[in-house]
Amino acid sequence: MLSVLPRALMGSRSRACAHIRTIASSSIRRADPWPLPHTPQHIAATQTPEGSAPIPPIVRVNESEEKLRARLVYQSRKRGTLESDLLLSTFARDFLPTMSVSELNEYDKLLDEADWDIYYWATEQRATPERWASTPLLAKLRIHVKNEGKVVRKMPDL
Repeated sequence: MLSVLPRALMGSRSRACAHIRTIASSSIRRADPWPLPHTPQHIAATQTPEGSAPIPPIVRVNESEEKLRARLVYQSRKRGTLESDLLLSTFARDFLPTMSVSELNEYDKLLDEADWDIYYWATEQRATPERWASTPLLAKLRIHVKNEGKVVRKMPDL
């Protein structure tokens, strides 16, 4: 009789398990809230609409020359890509102290460009737009980037 009891319990237990419902209430086929980059879904969600005006750079009025130099040193160092950080921060360390105010303003406008654009223009990997092609500032940056003296460069201190 004892041997029959466990089988009877097992039979009822397996039947009880067959009627259990899942607790999840969400559907299995939902859109991924974090799509991978460069997929059509991601590109469609993050693409800037055509014809929209680009965000203009901040106009800083009454900024002293000392503050301008300090800001440009910081912006040269904290770009967002390591390659641009290294090239621009060492350039700023070497050339910013001797630049005139007009050269500082031109360098400020250059820093408003995208990191990879500046990198490719400085390394001459891509064609430079007409507004920067003939500037002495970019020519000086290109000479700095070529590093003909084979100087080992590292990030300068802030």
